[in-house]
Amino acid sequence: MHPELGREVPVGGIDKELHKLWDEDEARTNASLVNLAVYSEKPGSLEENSRAMQELTREHACRAILIGIDRDASETSIKAWITAHCHLSHGQKSVCCEQIAFALSGRATGRLRNTVFAHLNSDLPLILWWQGELSPIFSERFYSLIDRFVFDSSEWSDPLSSFAKVGAAMEGSSRMVPQDLSWTRSFQFRVSVAALFDDPVAQNALDAVEFVEIRHHPAHRVTALQLLSWLAVQAKWRDGLELGLADARHDGNSQSFSFELASGAALRAKLVADEASSPLGSLMIEAGDVRVEVVREAGSSYLMRRIVAPGHTTESPGPVDSDHSVDAVGEQLSRGGKNSLYRKILPRFQELLRQ
Repeated sequence: MHPELGREVPVGGIDKELHKLWDEDEARTNASLVNLAVYSEKPGSLEENSRAMQELTREHACRAILIGIDRDASETSIKAWITAHCHLSHGQKSVCCEQIAFALSGRATGRLRNTVFAHLNSDLPLILWWQGELSPIFSERFYSLIDRFVFDSSEWSDPLSSFAKVGAAMEGSSRMVPQDLSWTRSFQFRVSVAALFDDPVAQNALDAVEFVEIRHHPAHRVTALQLLSWLAVQAKWRDGLELGLADARHDGNSQSFSFELASGAALRAKLVADEASSPLGSLMIEAGDVRVEVVREAGSSYLMRRIVAPGHTTESPGPVDSDHSVDAVGEQLSRGGKNSLYRKILPRFQELLRQ
């Protein structure tokens, strides 16, 4: 029994059963702006993701398609359930989003496109949230249907190889927009840095940066490296590796990188992994006697922005990005767009990832 998934229905009768679902309650209004599919090979993921959809549909009207797969099972099977996530609108009418959940096992996984994706609302774009490692299911026949591909690169054991697969998919599908939850987690840090460098004292020191340190939780090294890549791209720092400077150095829980400023001066950057840190714990930029900081204590609901310089010190709080994946997906759904900045930093990020 899977009560959180709703009513089990024959795969061939899903459309008929959905019509019955709406006919049972005339007070319900069906609302959908996108197809939101969630793919997972983790046992028990269907129930977890049904709870996630209950939360996401409060703000984002969609047809939800949940896909749970056991590729290694000896038995071949496909099961389906339907339900609706309903929320009151203005305290009166119940606005609902329909959900179809599929459990596939064994060789049934080869029928994913023909069986599961046949139940998309064809008039709406497809956003797919892939959970966990990229598996052989992620192929051209799969990603050619996707408009937005949401993933969390912090979940990958071999991010370099997985990013290569995503890059190949982007080349093979002009419609697919990548949306990495690791990148989403750095949003408020990036906003804070940009705001701090609006200050003339920090702005005047930008061309004299000597040292950068980013402290992060070990599980979120990718987020820290993407933040460093963003700094390097936006400030037009050249990689030290290209210039014959010192190679990236690993020292226990830290990794150092060398860059060159536009002026020709050398810059050193350091990533420090800390079990006690938030996903992103701190960013410190030093330029002579000027220090710019963004700091978030573990579990804190705000971050602190600081500029410390002779005769000039400022400090102000700022909002934080949620630590929860469901909230990060909601942020991505709200922002939309082509994610052009992420595409811009991706080549530099992959270069640093190789070091």
